[in-house]
Amino acid sequence: MSKRIGIYPGSFDPITLGHMDILKQSLSIADEVVVAIGTHAGKAAMFSFDERVEMVDNVLSDLGEGMKERVKVVSFDNLAVVAARSAGAGFMIRGLRDGTDLDYEMQLAGMNGAMAPEIGTVYLPASPSVRPITATLVRQIATLGGDVSKFVPQYVEKMLRNKFS
Repeated sequence: MSKRIGIYPGSFDPITLGHMDILKQSLSIADEVVVAIGTHAGKAAMFSFDERVEMVDNVLSDLGEGMKERVKVVSFDNLAVVAARSAGAGFMIRGLRDGTDLDYEMQLAGMNGAMAPEIGTVYLPASPSVRPITATLVRQIATLGGDVSKFVPQYVEKMLRNKFS
């Protein structure tokens, strides 16, 4: 039987408890998950690619025993389906918080399916406790000096504090 590889693409700027929730769920359906961090020249990120990799690497131990070894972190600066092919992934992992996410994600899956019909899309619902969390809101709260401890892993909170101290 071949290895089931899923790719979880995103900016992860920063990685949140919502991302961690979807990543943990994805490990129940995949043998290996590739966290693909998007690096787009036209999109200004709060954290550099290296800082985002550092954050992801440091929070993987929060997933539980034996999980970290099943996660690989890569960068991509092209289409997610191209990154998926490069990683040998059979499916993309997408988290859903609400109906708005579903509408957008269905369009995205349709376009991705037209470009790469061999790569499926798996939707995982965000757990209720993390549904409202977005990296955009976390960045806004942190920028304004707010407490983000309920929204990000402890290591990420430290990185955000250091960035804005």
